[in-house]
Amino acid sequence: MVRVAGPWTHRDVSANGIRLHVAELGEGPLVLLLHGFPEFWWSWRHQLTALAEAGYRAVAVDLRGYGDSDKPPRGYDGFTLAGDIAGLIKALGAPRAHLVGHAWGGATAWTVGAIHPRLVSSISVLSAPHPLAMRRAFRRHPRVNSHVLRFQLPIYPERWLTGHNAVQVARLLSAWSGPKWRSAPEFDEVLRRCRQAMTVPGVAHSAMEYYRWAVRSQLRSDGRRFTEAVDKPMRVPVLQIHGSLDPIVLESSARDSQPWLGPSSEFRYLPEVGHFPNQEASHHTSRLITEFLRKTS
Repeated sequence: MVRVAGPWTHRDVSANGIRLHVAELGEGPLVLLLHGFPEFWWSWRHQLTALAEAGYRAVAVDLRGYGDSDKPPRGYDGFTLAGDIAGLIKALGAPRAHLVGHAWGGATAWTVGAIHPRLVSSISVLSAPHPLAMRRAFRRHPRVNSHVLRFQLPIYPERWLTGHNAVQVARLLSAWSGPKWRSAPEFDEVLRRCRQAMTVPGVAHSAMEYYRWAVRSQLRSDGRRFTEAVDKPMRVPVLQIHGSLDPIVLESSARDSQPWLGPSSEFRYLPEVGHFPNQEASHHTSRLITEFLRKTS
C-alpha cells in the first residue's frame, strides 16, 4: 500500500532496535528526508528525483510508527526519534548526512543536530521551528495549535483520524494547504495515498504519540532533560523554508528559531504556499535545498 513504485528502490534497514522502511535513489553524499504528519515517505517523491539528479544519495524514510516502518508501543520521545535517525545514518554506511525534515521530521532534524552533531552535515527544515521555539509558539498561540490539544485525548483521536476511510486526513491536508495546491492535478492522489497510509494498522496511534509526548513531557523530568539537550546552537548551517499561508506554524514561530541557528544559516519565505512546501512548491523547494547543499558540501 505504501511502497509506491517509482525510480527509487525500497528496502528495510535495521536501526536503533527497529526496522525502518526507506526509499532510495541516486549516488553521492547522503541526504535523509524526514516527513511530517499526516504523511509518509512518499511526500518527498519530487525531492528524491531532484536530489538524485543533482548528484546526491537521497533516502526518504518512513519515521517510527509510520508507513512500512515498525510501530512499537513506545519510543516516540525526542531522544529515541533522534536515535532512530542517528542509527539509520550509520546503518546506511555514511559517516554523516544532510538532514531535510518537514514538520515532525524537521523537529527530529533539529534534535539530531543537537544530540548527534558529528553525524550531521547540514539541516534543512520546512514548516518546522526549533522544538523550543515551537513549544513557546504553542503557549502563545493555543488556538492556532488547537489540534495538538485534541490529540492529547486517549483513543478518540485515533478513531477520529481513521473513521470513514480516514476522511479527516483529507480535511487536515486541505485545511493546511494553500489554494493553488488544492486545485493542482496531483492533489487528489495525495489525499488518497495519505488516507491509505493512515489506515495502516498502528499508524494513527503512533502518530498521536508524537504529539502526546511533546506536550506531556513538559511536566516531567524527561522533558526537562530534552530541553537541556537541544538548547544549544547548531554546529552546521540551517536552511529554513516557510510558506506564507501556513495556518498552523506561523512565520514568527519559525523566525523565533534564531538563537539555535548555526553559521551561514538561511531563511526562505515562499508566497502562496501553506504547510507543505515540498509538495505545494516542489520545484522551488527542491532548487532551494539543492543550492543550499552545494554551499555546505
